[in-house]
Amino acid sequence: MNDSSALNVIVLAGGISHERDVSLRSGRRVADALTAAGHHVTMRDPDAGLLPYLAEFKPDVVFPALHGSSGEDGSLFDLLAALGISFVGSTGAAAREAWWKPGASSIVARSGIVVPESVVLSHESFRELGAPSVLRVVRRGLEGDLVVKPGSGGSAQGVSIVADPQELPRSMVEAFVYDDTAIVERRIFGTEVAVTVVDTGDGPVALPAVEIVPVDGVYSFQARYTAGETTFYAPSRLPAEQADAVARAAVTAHDALGLRDLSRIDFIVDESGTPWFLEANVIPGLTETSLVPLAIEAAGRTQAEVYDGLVRAAAARGGAAA
Repeated sequence: MNDSSALNVIVLAGGISHERDVSLRSGRRVADALTAAGHHVTMRDPDAGLLPYLAEFKPDVVFPALHGSSGEDGSLFDLLAALGISFVGSTGAAAREAWWKPGASSIVARSGIVVPESVVLSHESFRELGAPSVLRVVRRGLEGDLVVKPGSGGSAQGVSIVADPQELPRSMVEAFVYDDTAIVERRIFGTEVAVTVVDTGDGPVALPAVEIVPVDGVYSFQARYTAGETTFYAPSRLPAEQADAVARAAVTAHDALGLRDLSRIDFIVDESGTPWFLEANVIPGLTETSLVPLAIEAAGRTQAEVYDGLVRAAAARGGAAA
């Protein structure tokens, strides 16, 4: 690369969320890829000195690799926009919609994609109405195996699969550790896939779906970030027609939520071939065991190429349009 075309990029990684370690690993991979692409890269941990530093240094682009609320709830994106700094990622408003899982599911459902039946419970209502009574009603309304997860968050933290009704109270308590709202939804059986959507200026494109087969059957936090705990197929083993359907669904969900640049949309494809939306990630994991790098490789591209395209698109868009 001609040095005159190199950008000054700050990669934000770390933070104080439950996903700090994952974020640091993602940030290092992004920084290495952008350096390989010829850019001038600095890694920064968000702290009290970050905003004054950005205001003074005025980087060409910020690439957030922050997981958890510190990066994905929209606050950071709003602040970067207020500073007039270009960044890779969605607007603050879109990030908030994706971060709040019950709302995201409602938006995506209105776009025509199916979502699992669910009950959304606040911690306050769970206590005031009495846990035993609440859970009896939940069990009456949602039959079969259940999935319990926090209303926001990532990396499967606080997520439980409930096959035995006796385990439901414990699962609720675990979900409430991570958020004041818990979602109880009917478990959909089928093939779990993640679809990366990338837009480097020519419109959103779905990369090949990555199929996820955890050793113990559950794609937990440990299964996500421990080598050997999960088998990945990139591209997935879905029949071509189903692979096309899930790719279209991913782009539809990305657009419905108003996302930008990069997202990862997670689905279960049932035995009839129908993709069921699970959640959207505005700053997906980019570590050595994450799904986005696998999808990039399956598409015949390199991380350096894709991340280079993202930072150049963000720089061309400018901070005023952020």
